[in-house]
Amino acid sequence: MSIANAAHAGTFRIGGELEIHRLGYGAMRITGTGVWGEPADRAQCLATVRRAPELGVNFIDTADAYGPTVSEPMLREALWPYPQDLVIGTKGGQIRTGPSEWIPLGRPGYLLQQVKMSLRWLGLEQITLWQLHRIDPKVPKDEQFGAIKSMLDAGLIRYAGLSEVTVAEIEAASKVFPVATVQNRYSANYRMYDDVLDYCEAHGIGFIPWYPLSGGSLTQSDSPLAEIARRHQASPTQIAIAWLLKRSPVMIPIPGTSKRPHLEENVAAADIELTDAEFDALAEIAHVRKRA
Repeated sequence: MSIANAAHAGTFRIGGELEIHRLGYGAMRITGTGVWGEPADRAQCLATVRRAPELGVNFIDTADAYGPTVSEPMLREALWPYPQDLVIGTKGGQIRTGPSEWIPLGRPGYLLQQVKMSLRWLGLEQITLWQLHRIDPKVPKDEQFGAIKSMLDAGLIRYAGLSEVTVAEIEAASKVFPVATVQNRYSANYRMYDDVLDYCEAHGIGFIPWYPLSGGSLTQSDSPLAEIARRHQASPTQIAIAWLLKRSPVMIPIPGTSKRPHLEENVAAADIELTDAEFDALAEIAHVRKRA
């Protein structure tokens, strides 16, 4: 059996230029319960983060709101000085008032402040990829998009993206700045953004799915996913990740964990090759749910 390596997932070029491995790591779980405060086992989280580049992971996703102000400083503590090929993508545009509480805040001045704070927390001179965590419905979209363009023009960020958006919102943002990535919830069992994914594929935009398993029928022991997992001697999560990788060449899954063994298991999913029949069996679950 080959050693787990994210490079086996293939590559994607952010902005058509910057190449990363298509299987990344999400750094949301290196925080406390409800993505709030410090993690229960800080040493374990740091060891997990340090293991990621050793497994070929060269794309890490985080956000200023993870903690808040916990995930980004921990990445710096664990990995600085960063490996030359490592890309850290972060997000801004949400405030936190407590565990599991998220409030969009897209005022231009706040977005600029948070980008500058992320630069400090991560120890970077430029953020390679910065994404608007949520579009704030209380602030005109053009003001938020204009703030992003100004940060690109100033060289504070190299590429910019959006999160939890529709095709119409991507098109509106694209009139102001080049949209390099989109980060939406997506899995074999949660397909409401199929149109967004198809749009991203047609326009060379990276699609970063979060919550790859999405619970529900896929987690049941008699589900098609469980059966396929047994067939491949793999975990359900590995099969869910393999399905995402097969779904589209612009797909960049970022499964997150605070534990090294789980990280290694996730990265090993890059070596799982689903047959077309297996892929279709999982895809059909979502279609059945839509028809119900």
